[in-house]
Amino acid sequence: MHEHYVYVVRCADGSLYTGYTRNPKARIKTHNAGKGSRYTRAHRPVELVACWCLKTKREALQIEYQIKQLSRVKKLEIIEEMACPEWLLEATKIANNM
Repeated sequence: MHEHYVYVVRCADGSLYTGYTRNPKARIKTHNAGKGSRYTRAHRPVELVACWCLKTKREALQIEYQIKQLSRVKKLEIIEEMACPEWLLEATKIANNM
């Protein structure tokens, strides 16, 4: 089974960036090499602050989307917990049923 990850990095200016990858270690290197997303290219270096492994790509992309919709405060709460909150998983289940 292949693993899919949602990750959050803290950029040099303190901002947070959320993304999806199959290989977190390689993706962070890519971001720091200036070859990642446009946003992180302009805000290097980045530091991994949270990473969650999901069963499917679809689930991971839905979690990524949900996290991107959150306020900075909520993102920091999730990072502090280092667990994907039940309400976020529930939102993904609801989206899957639509």
